[in-house]
Order: sequence, then structure tokens, then C-alpha cells
Amino acid sequence: MKTQATVVQPVVSPASSLMQVSGALLGIIFLILVVAWVVKRTGFGGKGSAARGLKVSAGATLGPRERIVIVEVEDARLVLGVTAAQISLLHTLPPAAPDTPQATPATADFSSIMKNLLTRSGRS
Repeated sequence: MKTQATVVQPVVSPASSLMQVSGALLGIIFLILVVAWVVKRTGFGGKGSAARGLKVSAGATLGPRERIVIVEVEDARLVLGVTAAQISLLHTLPPAAPDTPQATPATADFSSIMKNLLTRSGRS
């Protein structure tokens, strides 16, 4: 008595393989985006090494692409004119005294500094 055993192979459709690969790829991309968002929110990204020791203390917009800013560096404060094409040094100020508290907002301080600068340049 001979019996025949038939082996049935499971049929795997190409569409289901494509769905599995696509699902895994989308899951990995989603995971990367979530990790990037968490890093950005927690501040682990940090600032670049070029920004260390450099602080913009005040600024004003002069036009659509022109600004004037006061940047504090280690031993001086720089008044810079910033355009889309270049950054120009307008004036160098002495360093701010660390023990004097600022009672006025930075914008008022900036405006008084600019008025002083303009009156000085007008006299010369």
C-alpha cells in the first residue's frame, strides 16, 4: 500500500513582502524623526563651537535685509552692521560691567547707545 504525501508550499504574494518592507522602512524613518525631535527639545544638540564666547546682546532691523547688532565677545562689545552680503564693524565698545544690573530693557539700552554713537559721529 503506497500512500502519497503532498507537500503544500505556502504562497507568499509579492504584495505582502512589499508591504512588510515598506512598513519597516516607514517605522525606521518615524523613529529617526522622533529621536531628532526629542534631541531638539531637550537641548542635547548644543550650539556649535563657533558660537561659544559670542553673545548678541541687542539688535534692530533697519530694512528687509539690513540689521544692526551689538555682539559681546570676551573683552569688548562690537556694533556690527549686517546685510545679506556682508558684516561690517561699525564701532567697538568697552566690555559691559558685570556688577551693574540693567534696569532698562535691552532695546532701550541699544537705542541709547545708538543715539550716543550718532551724536558722536555728527560732531566729528
